[in-house]
Amino acid sequence: MCPRILVVDDDPSVLRMLARSLTAEGHEVEAAADGGAALAAVERRAPEAVILDVAMPDMDGLSVCRRLRDRGLTAPVVLLTARDTVADRVAGLEAGADDYLVKPFAVEELLARLAAIERRGQPRSRALSAGSLVLDPLAREVRRDGRAIALTPRESELLELLLRHARTVVTRERAIDELWGSAAVDNVVDRTVMSLRRKLGAPELIRTVRGTGFVLEP
Repeated sequence: MCPRILVVDDDPSVLRMLARSLTAEGHEVEAAADGGAALAAVERRAPEAVILDVAMPDMDGLSVCRRLRDRGLTAPVVLLTARDTVADRVAGLEAGADDYLVKPFAVEELLARLAAIERRGQPRSRALSAGSLVLDPLAREVRRDGRAIALTPRESELLELLLRHARTVVTRERAIDELWGSAAVDNVVDRTVMSLRRKLGAPELIRTVRGTGFVLEP
């Protein structure tokens, strides 16, 4: 079944264009003109993807994205923005977005980004473990020594990649290609690994291979 997509933009012409283009591709589209309407729409029925404008009055897209993640929405979020500095991209990713598209953009690129995110988000298999560390990819639940550990969606995905290839080097390039795609910013893999080490309480668990990548050594 074609995914349901929530499109959020305060520009009526952009909203109409996106709704028309996505509907033509077979998607079920719900439109929202501001952040409040977007949050209400998700409360009524969770979408399978969200296309979210950043620059909106009252509540901007980053605030909406944070609230959606805080409420447990795991659907992919693509941010639309006119700004393309590294700081802007980092802010978007830290807010919980999966990708970042700069205006003006081609609808074909947006569709390609959505397809790539969907491929990355295909259902995973059973729980993965290494020693006392256990990850349930479907529930995105992580435990170490029986203690629950709260991770961001991206941290969970990187940990899964490392667990699936335990004792094998996962290059930075592979991690970027599989998890971030075009939304990657400088040192994003290294910063995510640093956060993982801190939250897991085991810096030695993920070893840095200088100039190459990282390896999980249970």
